[in-house]
Amino acid sequence: MKKDIHPKEYRSVIFEDSSSGKRFLIASTVATEKTDTWDDGKKYPLYTVEISSASHPFYTGRATIVDTAGRVERFRKRAAAAKSKVSKKAKR
Repeated sequence: MKKDIHPKEYRSVIFEDSSSGKRFLIASTVATEKTDTWDDGKKYPLYTVEISSASHPFYTGRATIVDTAGRVERFRKRAAAAKSKVSKKAKR
């Protein structure tokens, strides 16, 4: 095996899903300043993610709308505005 080809920052990291609260301990090179204690009592770097397999509808089987940027609400406003324009034209 070749030497010095692996990243130096490869270590165990806690990934925490902010929407479900589920936590995973996985080896990673992700950069983070936060730390937290895992079930074994040791401190590990902590990285927060918005969606993981614990909260994604594909893996959970629950169809939920996850909208962190307000895209769904903007779409609904545009759809309502377009619908009202169509109904006004139909009344003429």
